[in-house]
Amino acid sequence: MDRVVTSIPGDVVSTAPPSIGPPLWLLAELTYRCPLHCVFCYNPVDFARHETELSTDDWLRVLREARELGSVQCGFSGGEPLVRDDVEVLAAEASRLGFYTNLITSGIGLTDRRLEALRQAGLDHIQLSFQDSTREINDFLTDTKTFDLKRRVGAAIRGHGYPMVLNCVIHRLNIDHVDAIVEFAIEMQAEYLEFANVQFYSWANVNREHLLPSREQLQRAEAAIGRWRERLGTKMKIFFVVPDYYEKRPKKCMNGWGNIFLTIAPDGTALPCHTARMLPGLDFPSIRDESLRSIWYESAGFNRFRGTGWMKAPCNTCPERDNDLGGCRCQAYMVANDPAAADPVCEFSPHHHRIVEAVAGAQGESVQAPPDVQPLVFRSPESSRRLARPF
Repeated sequence: MDRVVTSIPGDVVSTAPPSIGPPLWLLAELTYRCPLHCVFCYNPVDFARHETELSTDDWLRVLREARELGSVQCGFSGGEPLVRDDVEVLAAEASRLGFYTNLITSGIGLTDRRLEALRQAGLDHIQLSFQDSTREINDFLTDTKTFDLKRRVGAAIRGHGYPMVLNCVIHRLNIDHVDAIVEFAIEMQAEYLEFANVQFYSWANVNREHLLPSREQLQRAEAAIGRWRERLGTKMKIFFVVPDYYEKRPKKCMNGWGNIFLTIAPDGTALPCHTARMLPGLDFPSIRDESLRSIWYESAGFNRFRGTGWMKAPCNTCPERDNDLGGCRCQAYMVANDPAAADPVCEFSPHHHRIVEAVAGAQGESVQAPPDVQPLVFRSPESSRRLARPF
């Protein structure tokens, strides 16, 4: 690929592939610490091995460098970002730099005092997560007693003038509650409700046999969402994305590897998506050691799966290759044990039968897993250390 010379502040010269645009969306994963123990958490299964966190000054530098690169949206997430006491400082700097800012939170730790401070800091948006419409299921799935607290936090968010944005991860254990969850969202005066069908990475992959819904469950949920959209009109926007396992064509993962999204993990590792550090043989640099500009344009990890040149059969001759860019590299690794394989969700993948088999095993109405399946594994530092041992 031809390269062009780009001048950057300080008279440093960097070369960059001309086809690579800026990282428009910055995900700042401030911490892996979290008071919840969700069975579908997207944090890495071995998160307990990555306990060192960036300092406030490090994060401020990340924000400045990302904005200089052209990032326009910044999400603060975790774990639970509010376990850190510098979220307000970071939100204020991001706002000053011109980012549109979003806090993705369980609500734990979001007091009136912090809400007011975040409002003063210029935070634009808060997304509050729920696990179900009932106390029993919400608290079971998180292994906590947080349902009532979340309701109070939701009211406080509205009271401070933020739009009510709810997120509920759905799966086999709660997908039949879609109607009740929408009714709960109406009660919470939600303006946006996202049904995030669980995708099978990290902890959700560990618990896949418990969480993969049946086709009948998915069809009922889609029909229910359709009825609610017709009934509510513009009063509440409802988002619902079919889980990958029930598709025949893969999605363009993160809108393409290293195309738009840039994730910074709590320890400073820069990633093209939040689960990419699981992939073997890739070196993802840290912002402690390199500038974001160098990482985004020059690092081997970010360039490994950009474009289509890395593809092998059947992707390299597929007429859809420019549309889906081969699908998800993490899914390819988890199912096919090869990060350069075609996403097994694709019906043309030689490994697609493994997805078909998983879906076949999920059919039936019972939410109980077969007796030979391991019990649910709840996210915790202890289970993280245990699961990480084989690596």
